[in-house]
Amino acid sequence: MAQRTLPQLFEDSVKKFGKNVFMWEKRTDRYEGTTYAEMQKPVHDFAAGLLTLGLRKGDRVALIADARNTWVMSELGILFTGAVNVPVSVKIEELSELKFRLAHSGCRMAIVSQSQLAKIRSIKPDLAGLEKVIILDPPLSYHPDEITAGDVMARGAEYLKNHRAEFDAVWTSVQEADYANICYTSGTTADPKGIILTHRNYTANFEQANSLIDCPEWFRTLLVLPWDHAFGHTCGIYTMMRNGASLGSVQQGKTQIETLKNFPVNMKEIKPTIMLSAPALAKNFKKNIDRAMKDKGPRVERLYKKALAVAYEYNGDGWNRGRGRRKFKKPLYAFYDRLMFKKIRASFGGELRYFVGGAALLDLELQKFFYAIGMPMYQGYGLTEAAPVISSNSPKCHKLGTSGRPVANLELKICDPEGRSLPAGQKGEIVVKGENVMAGYWKNEKATREVLRDGWLYTGDIGYLDEDGFLCVLGRVKSLLIANDGEKYSPEEIEESFIDHSPFIEQAMLYNNQSPYTVALLVPNKESVRRWLKDKGLSVESRDGQVAALKLLEGEVNAYRSGGKFDGLFPPRWLPAATAVLGEPFTEQNGFLNFLGKLVRGRVTEYYWSRIEYMFTTEGKDIVNPQNLRIVSRF
Repeated sequence: MAQRTLPQLFEDSVKKFGKNVFMWEKRTDRYEGTTYAEMQKPVHDFAAGLLTLGLRKGDRVALIADARNTWVMSELGILFTGAVNVPVSVKIEELSELKFRLAHSGCRMAIVSQSQLAKIRSIKPDLAGLEKVIILDPPLSYHPDEITAGDVMARGAEYLKNHRAEFDAVWTSVQEADYANICYTSGTTADPKGIILTHRNYTANFEQANSLIDCPEWFRTLLVLPWDHAFGHTCGIYTMMRNGASLGSVQQGKTQIETLKNFPVNMKEIKPTIMLSAPALAKNFKKNIDRAMKDKGPRVERLYKKALAVAYEYNGDGWNRGRGRRKFKKPLYAFYDRLMFKKIRASFGGELRYFVGGAALLDLELQKFFYAIGMPMYQGYGLTEAAPVISSNSPKCHKLGTSGRPVANLELKICDPEGRSLPAGQKGEIVVKGENVMAGYWKNEKATREVLRDGWLYTGDIGYLDEDGFLCVLGRVKSLLIANDGEKYSPEEIEESFIDHSPFIEQAMLYNNQSPYTVALLVPNKESVRRWLKDKGLSVESRDGQVAALKLLEGEVNAYRSGGKFDGLFPPRWLPAATAVLGEPFTEQNGFLNFLGKLVRGRVTEYYWSRIEYMFTTEGKDIVNPQNLRIVSRF
């Protein structure tokens, strides 16, 4: 029996789907397709070229490159030699973080695109083990230890003329238990961990994912998520490859912002049938749709809101869509779908059947929204340590507000702090066992022992299984807040609710570490606040305007208290009793968000510690305090 490895997966797909387009890339004015069969030669040439450079089984190679065909060619080339790929995000700008990953993993080589070359040149003088830098785009000038990918492929093609048998012996010798990737955590701590994933971890997870979601060979996706990240990597590249489907890359711009601007245009060109989405991306989609409807005038906006209300009522929680009395709404929903929602779908290419959402929790309101407009976003759950898919909703089985049912061939249980299994409905840590679970953390036995126990992966996430077997994920154990009476609770759902239900709150972070009460750091939507003040005949330049703005934000939080619009949604003791208004948003650039848009709580807490301490004083507890007034005056 052939080994279930990534090289074998690629070779099998070439045999089965050789004429199918595997990758779509736009280098000029239109997309051009590369078939599975056409992809085979550059992969083989590149892998053989790496062998001529001395790369051997078990060696580590960093891949820091823009998302395009050569990214996949590079990874497969590394894996065909039996070496290990260390995929690194192009969004890492802090050179110390980049250097840590290459030094800690012991990379002998680095494969980089032109846009990343300067970073590598800056750090390589301090990387004694880094022998060669392979550049995917010809640079203006070369260093002695640099070579282009084209030259590597030329060396490989020459080698294969007389050494094909040796080359085949190398790649077929790769075993299922051999390491394929070392994927570093997103850097939310000073010492990121390298997650070791084997070839079988990946191939097992593709099989598991296909147990929930069908992916026929005619499916197409446009992969906007980071290719180095577990979700985009497994579900966007290899799951498509396993099924003979095709993958499009976003047209590269000169900057990341320019690349993102190409995305809406590329959607209409690729016409994807399936998309992968993270919450930050989903929110941006919704925001753009809402803005487009608003720009069409009050009449269209009212019609749009009415259409959504009808759709929400008809769809229910997904599993009960159109059932019972909801069936009487079907003709009206169909009318609104033809009138409005079909036009919205056209902006996504017109052929999109559904999204799969992952990378972080996707709130229920967003799930209902995309379901309503006819492009369901089926929430899934996973983490890199599980390669990453653990559960997902799907067209054939879904319940909005949950993370779906666990994949096949995976054991899942909910445990209390002592490791005892809990029954359905009770909250605890999510613990899983299966062939997709990582081999461990690279050079970190202590961290490995903490999360891998008797073959079980302790995810560090809190959740429960409902009565229908759907997994509900509540947040990270480490993100839990601890009240002064010892009660633990997750802040994420509260924060998301503030953001989703208030046009005046852009971002939020709650804090409580056995403190007298919970406090909040709020990033206001300055434009919305200024507009509200203008309607009241006020401005942030005046004291009255500043006080009014602060009272407005306080009122948005108080809406969750007794008698408020959202009374009962959360226990009152979990709600913030004091608020600090921030003038700067949480971004990747200032280190308060990681590259997936997740809040880096430790960094935020450290940076704003004096503001947090101030909120536990009598003066600071009053939202109309000197510090908040000063921030608002600068809106």
